[in-house]
Amino acid sequence: MSISYPKCLVLCLGLVTVLLILYLLFVIPRLRPVQPYPSRQPSGTPNTPKTSKPGQTTEPTYIGDKYAVDYVPFQTKCQDGIRQKVKLTNFSKTFLDRIPVLQWHKHATPQEYERLRRYPGAHGWGSVDYNTVSETLSILNISASRLMFDDWETRANGSSCIRCAVVGNGGILQGSKMGREIDQHDYVLRTNGAVIQGFEEDVGSRTSLYIFSTNTLRNSMRAYAKQGFQGPPQSEETRYVFLPDHDRDYLLLKAAVTRRPVTRGPERSNVPPKYFGDNVTATNFKIYHPDFIRYLRNRFLRSSTMKTKYMNIYRPSTGAVMLLAAVHTCDQVDAYGFMTPDYTKYSDHYYDKVYRRVAFYVNHDMRMEMQLWQQLNKAGLIRLYMRA
Repeated sequence: MSISYPKCLVLCLGLVTVLLILYLLFVIPRLRPVQPYPSRQPSGTPNTPKTSKPGQTTEPTYIGDKYAVDYVPFQTKCQDGIRQKVKLTNFSKTFLDRIPVLQWHKHATPQEYERLRRYPGAHGWGSVDYNTVSETLSILNISASRLMFDDWETRANGSSCIRCAVVGNGGILQGSKMGREIDQHDYVLRTNGAVIQGFEEDVGSRTSLYIFSTNTLRNSMRAYAKQGFQGPPQSEETRYVFLPDHDRDYLLLKAAVTRRPVTRGPERSNVPPKYFGDNVTATNFKIYHPDFIRYLRNRFLRSSTMKTKYMNIYRPSTGAVMLLAAVHTCDQVDAYGFMTPDYTKYSDHYYDKVYRRVAFYVNHDMRMEMQLWQQLNKAGLIRLYMRA
């Protein structure tokens, strides 16, 4: 018996409908959803931030242990320098010999600004607008801006190693008679309230690099004026190295080089700044890279203060930055006037007329810094002056 075309079509549609209903009722519920490919998360690393116990704080998420790489050629080929020695010490994995110590015009790009604006204070550009960064760094566009010891070729006298004396202001130097030894180094580095006149026998007379932030400079001029500190040392060899805490440092550097007034902020005035004398040029000025400051905090001085309410203002002290920058740029480092375990025997500063206890501040971990100097000395990376 034959079936007409319309009846066949109706039967076929009915069969398809029945099969579809059976599929929806019995097959679909048994299917499992397709799982996405797993993320490439390192083994053992959770996908969510670590939580803390009640009353504890987690480690700051902005710590940022990733840095730019500096391909500036090393200034010497010293065979017995710190870069060679550090490979044989416990600091070998901590030490980055290509970390940018200084920043200059090549760093002022929108991409770098977006990367560094995440970090506050001295650790990034979080407190500085892009135009201020760009305008200031554009001035540092000469070879001297990227070299810590820009005049080394003219003063090396055949030496293959750069010898640095890093001079703190600690009371241990009072009566030390180390001045002549200090001045015999290739470079002498000082910081903050570096009173020299009248104390040359103990601390020397030369200043090759003076390290400061605008804030520490102004505070030193107020606090130690009676002891004779009127401002940064000035000499033909002196270079000025800013530790940038916020936009004040960029604004002052720009004004000093261009010999124009500071346009805003606490240093605003109608005349150019006079801190550095009348004959300075761009050659006289340098500024630490915020990656370098963050690297020192993260790898050398990772204090428990970072887990407190002071975490945004915590940074290595200006003296610590000075000494650790020397470890990364000099071949041999002798450190004078830094805290040693017997620091309670000495006054806070070598120029104190009466004994003053060593002052500690919440934004620096001075005891941790003291321990670090001991470790660097024991490892043979620095020679730390200690009284017999």
